[in-house]
Amino acid sequence: MMEKEVLLEVKNLKKWFPIKRGLSFSEKRYIKAVDDVSFTVYKGETLGLVGESGCGKSTLARTILRLIEPTGGQVLYRGEDFLQKGKREVKEMRSNLQIVFQDPYGSLHPKMRVGKIIEAPLVISKYGDKEMRKERVNELVEMVDLKPEHLKRYPHEFSGGQRQRIVIARTLATNPDFVICDEPVSALDVSVRSQILNLLRDLQEKLGLTYLFISHDLSVVRFISDRICVMFLGRLCEIGRTAEVYSAPLHPYTRFLINAIPKADPAARFEEKPLLTGELPSPTDPPPGCRFHTRCPYATECCRREVPQLRPVAGRLVACHRAEELHR
Repeated sequence: MMEKEVLLEVKNLKKWFPIKRGLSFSEKRYIKAVDDVSFTVYKGETLGLVGESGCGKSTLARTILRLIEPTGGQVLYRGEDFLQKGKREVKEMRSNLQIVFQDPYGSLHPKMRVGKIIEAPLVISKYGDKEMRKERVNELVEMVDLKPEHLKRYPHEFSGGQRQRIVIARTLATNPDFVICDEPVSALDVSVRSQILNLLRDLQEKLGLTYLFISHDLSVVRFISDRICVMFLGRLCEIGRTAEVYSAPLHPYTRFLINAIPKADPAARFEEKPLLTGELPSPTDPPPGCRFHTRCPYATECCRREVPQLRPVAGRLVACHRAEELHR
């Protein structure tokens, strides 16, 4: 069996935002939006990242790409620490590391024609001459199933799905091999979502792309991802193959997320499901030990004292002191 090639490795990544609290300016407090996060992305796969809104998913994405500077940790792209690179090297490496943002409406300059929007990364990266850039733009437009005549129009003349296709074309302009998709379909109509998801899949197969796919919608992540990471309040709870995590989740938080997915079977609506109880932890003052313990029905004294680390359990990584018991 061939060993998988590691494309990106995140090690102990942190992003803490300082906050002022009370009248004392000497007292330093932080929102630990991303706190000691580690995972690996293999070449050619789609790694899903799921969690409720506000858990730190988008902050993690922006920190990986250095759109915001990290507090600590490493991001190794092809073995090189992206976070230690100077401005010139970061600019060069960014052509390989790209992102598709959530809002196709806010991602496009309203006063620029689509052709210029797609061409912009090529100009910045000094790609060829004018004729070569024109040829590349036409190639990209065709790749995302738009027409050449669309290049002369402005963003407001397109639907949400078409705008996201324009964003994807611009993202692929510099021929990246790693793309972060940050909630790329959440702002779109349900009927359009499947079209964009299928386009992303087709492009991945055609171009050999690797995705980190971020969403709060577990059904979407299940459709597109090979493996998934589950995030809660700045930390990872569980990492595993998608089918295994969905069929037999090990972390209590993962169980609650999956139980919350609407089911097509009417009889399933009457099944008894465990409910979340207890206090919702504050990101400015998270509880000691496991951050989920205030809402977890399986929590013990150990959970309240000690922070669980990701460790191998049943072929995946789980940050839960009682994972083996819950697996039985």
